[in-house]
Amino acid sequence: MNTLFTIGHSNHEIGVLVEQLRRHSVQVVADVRSRPYSGRFPQFNRSVLKLALSANGMQYVFLGHELGARRQEACCYVDGQARYDLVAKTDAFAEGLDRVRQGLRKYRVALLCAEGDPLTCHRTILVCRHLRGKGFPIQHILADGSLESQESAEDRLLAKLGKSQPSLFATHEQLVEQAYDEQGSRIAFRQTNAVWEEELEATGRT
Repeated sequence: MNTLFTIGHSNHEIGVLVEQLRRHSVQVVADVRSRPYSGRFPQFNRSVLKLALSANGMQYVFLGHELGARRQEACCYVDGQARYDLVAKTDAFAEGLDRVRQGLRKYRVALLCAEGDPLTCHRTILVCRHLRGKGFPIQHILADGSLESQESAEDRLLAKLGKSQPSLFATHEQLVEQAYDEQGSRIAFRQTNAVWEEELEATGRT
């Protein structure tokens, strides 16, 4: 199977994003944003992005419903915050993962979201967590176009959360899983701020 890439559009110009994707021979961009638009960066609105990718020989697929972080399912929230462990149990999420795996059999696919740093984005902490170890490598395209493997990202996450040192009470894999859980609770979407955030996004004030 092909390598799975991920990328965050951050505040790039669209030409920079396209060039980074072309640099790594990406053929299909799977958008995992729940809401594929940006008030601050309209060049990454769904319709504009799709046209730019098509003009450069790449396909666009929207997977925000299946793999997005702002869930429509009420069962995914506890006290107003999305719970990644509950998201991972939904049929839609399982379907999204399967579509990615099937796509990798034929294409070089990149998951697209907004955040530049893979560690602050659900594409890594939620989606790639459940794609790791499935028989294909995962590489994150960083802001400068270089690559960071999923394993290196995990090591960086462990260091970030103070879990790098060996433990008598947990294996390395258990520490990695703990780090995913902890980071997920830090970055997961909160419904309580949804209306305010959407208003800011729409006016470009975020």
